[in-house]
Amino acid sequence: MENPSKIKAGSILKLLLKITVTIICFWYISQKIDFQEMILAIQQAKLGWIVLAVFCFMMGKLIFASIRLNIYFKNIGLQLTFLQNAKLYWLGMFYNLFLPGSISGDAYKVILLSKNKYASYKKLTAAVLLDRISGLLALGLFLSLFAIFVINNPTYDILIAAFSVLSVVTLYIVVRFFLKDFFTGFFPTFLWGIIVQLMMIFTLYSIMLALNLSLLQSEWIFIFLVASVISVLPISLGGGLGTRELIFLEGAKYFNLDVHIAIVISLLFYLINVFSSLGGLYFVFNNPLKNNNT
Repeated sequence: MENPSKIKAGSILKLLLKITVTIICFWYISQKIDFQEMILAIQQAKLGWIVLAVFCFMMGKLIFASIRLNIYFKNIGLQLTFLQNAKLYWLGMFYNLFLPGSISGDAYKVILLSKNKYASYKKLTAAVLLDRISGLLALGLFLSLFAIFVINNPTYDILIAAFSVLSVVTLYIVVRFFLKDFFTGFFPTFLWGIIVQLMMIFTLYSIMLALNLSLLQSEWIFIFLVASVISVLPISLGGGLGTRELIFLEGAKYFNLDVHIAIVISLLFYLINVFSSLGGLYFVFNNPLKNNNT
């Protein structure tokens, strides 16, 4: 059995590394931008569109993404009501932001459900991982689509599209032959994954409208999708803080866009994520699995 003190030390080291990466990213960004221009852009943002962005984000995460996860849960015989699952998902969103160590929101969901004997730890872990992967596959397809519009290099377009399609086919084969419990949920969850990513894109479009940007500037969506892929990697603090902003900065430079607007877009998206996730704090102290109808 592994020494608990070594596990704790490893968790602390990982957290320190994430903090270091986040600090380095923001230090680098601070050397490239004028904070006064950023503040001016934020002050001129239209509140109504920001409110719509929050609505789109919360619909995508709390409604559509939680439905997707619940399909995987039902595949393993776990019967949660819509409200139970949504509250659990909300709690996970909160932990994903504010527990950047080894216990993430996804891990906490697995621990809580297995502790209450809803299903086995192994099956719950598989369900949560497949939920994440299905979201990434949908993200990859949209990335391929927007790459066609913004990258003037057919070779790159073909490679990105081929990789995305190959990823979908690979997951299908894995689920079909090795994770048979989840096969009936493959296509429904994939569809919900596409809907979730659409809502995230609508969120970014709303932010663009708030900042008086043209919706025809597809480069912003492409940068956002790339940043979303990178932010999944556990190399910075919760929600990809720092790494997402860095990708936006470098992406804006590559496409000759305003770097100050790039950082504002990224920070606004992060703040919307934080605001939308704060409600999960309530379920830290109130059991999200409690059925109020009983």
